[in-house]
Amino acid sequence: IMREYKIVVLGSGGVGKSALTVQFVQGIFVEKYDPTIEDSYRKQVEVDGQQCMLEILDTAGTEQFTAMRDLYMKNGQGFVLVYSITAQSTFNDLQDLREQILRVKDKNDVPMVLVGNKCDLEAERVVGKEQGANLAHHFNCAFMETSAKAKINVNDVFYDLVRQIN
Repeated sequence: IMREYKIVVLGSGGVGKSALTVQFVQGIFVEKYDPTIEDSYRKQVEVDGQQCMLEILDTAGTEQFTAMRDLYMKNGQGFVLVYSITAQSTFNDLQDLREQILRVKDKNDVPMVLVGNKCDLEAERVVGKEQGANLAHHFNCAFMETSAKAKINVNDVFYDLVRQIN
């Protein structure tokens, strides 16, 4: 019997949540930005010799869907918290998101990966790698910088989360 994993991708608008998810699930880079309300994807992967079915919820980056957010935080088993290395505000937003997850789940620790996306745009970087690593340390979670466009660390984010949930 195949284990199912419910993964939720969170973060501010425009950080690349959909681009990361679609790159992982379909292997393509979505160039144009089309704000998401909520999309769900399924992908079967093998992690450490185990077949796993991932159900990935790609969420809205905006604040307007807070009622829905509580629901998917409750149901999600693992969380990808995404910011863009080119936008400081998207990094600053994650503290509140994480607190909301912990509050909804009523736990101190939840499987989570902090992701600094768009690491291919080095010239536009405003959030240092060290800042990301420090926040992840504070969150007690894993940290990766990714590029949905250049396919850097995309799979690792989701595999790492599966291992944490296990």
